[in-house]
Amino acid sequence: MNLLPDRWLGAPSLVLGLLVMISLLLLLEGLYLLWRSAYGGPARQRRQRLLAMRRRTQAPSSLAARPAASGPLGRLLQRWPVLERVQLALLQANLRWHAGQLLALSVLAGLTVLGLLRLLHVPAGLAALTALSTGLAPWAYLGLRRQRRLHLLQRQLPEALDLMARAMRAGHAFASALQMAGQEMSEPMAVELRAVHEEVNLGLTLPQALAHLLDRVPLTDLRYFVVAVSIQRESGGNLAEVLGKLAQLIRARLRLLDRVRVLSSEGRLSAWILVLMPFALAGLLALFNPGFMRPLWTDPIGISLLQAMLAVMLLGIVLIVRIVRIRV
Repeated sequence: MNLLPDRWLGAPSLVLGLLVMISLLLLLEGLYLLWRSAYGGPARQRRQRLLAMRRRTQAPSSLAARPAASGPLGRLLQRWPVLERVQLALLQANLRWHAGQLLALSVLAGLTVLGLLRLLHVPAGLAALTALSTGLAPWAYLGLRRQRRLHLLQRQLPEALDLMARAMRAGHAFASALQMAGQEMSEPMAVELRAVHEEVNLGLTLPQALAHLLDRVPLTDLRYFVVAVSIQRESGGNLAEVLGKLAQLIRARLRLLDRVRVLSSEGRLSAWILVLMPFALAGLLALFNPGFMRPLWTDPIGISLLQAMLAVMLLGIVLIVRIVRIRV
């Protein structure tokens, strides 16, 4: 005689099924965590860092960068020395790309846009110009991201120097002060300081680690810091006082740079207007009166005039940029 209700008879099977499902989920999660610890992002970064350190120790003049690419493409691209500069720029911009990937992306984007425009029967000259601009877009993004990151690092440098100076006045060694600054600072300065501390812990000397820091962050103010640390290690002295005064000097220089930027803002605005006005007017005329602008890319004389105009405008843009760029 069954004393339990019928709806309870399937309860053990349901509980067993839930337990089996939970066990499978836990097994899959464990396998994923095991794979991630061996082949995931942090493990891959550690292997790349150790490989880069081995390459630096074997060749002191080599750059602190990842390889341009792997496989046959990497061996082919290694014959081009200019790609070392591209790879260094990628490292300075903190982009997880290879130089070969950037080159392939640029060529693929340009060819795709060129093919689409030719299918739409766009004139060859305009299609080629548009495809060239599209192919150069990844390089422009690389330059913009690198410039922004270096600008942010320059702004964070005085605070990092003050933090290390205060730690050394409190009795900490330079290595401990560097580690504390790497823990307390915000990104991206914290990443660079932690990288220096990790390289020293993994066997590199402090001058080598600081030289690699200069490769990743090519700032004049940071070079002053590296020179000050190198001189103090050779001849002695109060490094905390030197770092404090260096932070004050960098802050004064940044204030002067901001003042110059404010005073030159009118000139830079005029430069932007002069650069963008011809393209804006041409776009408006082509939009509201297409027949008026059509001879520029259909008539041979118009095409010649358009090419000459673009060349002269490009030269003018270069000159305007050099005029409004003021270095302090």
